[in-house]
Amino acid sequence: MAETGHEEKSMPLLEHLIELRKRMMHSAIIVILLFFVCYYFAPQLYDFLVAPLADVLEDMGGSRRLIFTALHEAFFTYIKVALFAALFLAFPFIAIQVWMFIAPGLYKNEKRAFAPFLIATPVLFFMGGALVYYLVFPLAWKFFLSFESVGGAGSLPIQLEAKVGEYLSLVMRLIFAFGLCFELPVVMTLLGRAGMVTSKGMREKRKYAVVLVFVVAAILTPPDVISQIGLALPTIALYEISILSVQMVERKRGDKEDDEDDEDDDDDDEDDIPHADEFDDDDAEELDAKDPT
Repeated sequence: MAETGHEEKSMPLLEHLIELRKRMMHSAIIVILLFFVCYYFAPQLYDFLVAPLADVLEDMGGSRRLIFTALHEAFFTYIKVALFAALFLAFPFIAIQVWMFIAPGLYKNEKRAFAPFLIATPVLFFMGGALVYYLVFPLAWKFFLSFESVGGAGSLPIQLEAKVGEYLSLVMRLIFAFGLCFELPVVMTLLGRAGMVTSKGMREKRKYAVVLVFVVAAILTPPDVISQIGLALPTIALYEISILSVQMVERKRGDKEDDEDDEDDDDDDEDDIPHADEFDDDDAEELDAKDPT
């Protein structure tokens, strides 16, 4: 009956494409609406993103500034800030749209199994963004500013004059990089449910995963040790959590398979016992001969 109901829910390819277009349009609409809202608050969002650098500069004693060298740079900076904030805030809604697209093709038990991932995805994404904003940014900016020099006789001082566009591009790239890397447990657990990875294989490939994590961290972060380690160490910890999560999935799958095997054994035992309507006179005589009582 379950297979029959699943077949009745199946849709042709064209209807799947129409449904996909519908979900993409909904996601685009919410991003556009959030973009206009965020553009209205762009100055406040800009102040929020530059706050880690402003705090470090204030601790170093002295007011600083961010500069722009092109007439249109400040305007497009606000555009990028608004778009970045819109995408960041729309991420949970986009995840829900993805879920609504794939949910009709799932059974009820599969929907219950995937529901926690729908909650964990935006939570982990926001946790990654919060980690880089509140922990990595202050340490990284102090490291970069430590290369400033006052100068002296016969030398010129080295002082930061950061461009606003370059600074915000770096900040937004790091926030998205940390947010996406924090999705590792969700991705690996889903792959484990699909049977594409195993906890044993992940343990055996741990050393290769560590090297790959540091390579990815070196690509996504600036060329400094603080931000690279700040991204690599949490990702390695999330990899270990992913191993435990995949192991739990395998254990549940094994228990389910054992229950199904037990049910199959019970069915086989019942098949070995002849039903009342299958008895004939010869079977009755044979049973009487085996057990005269």
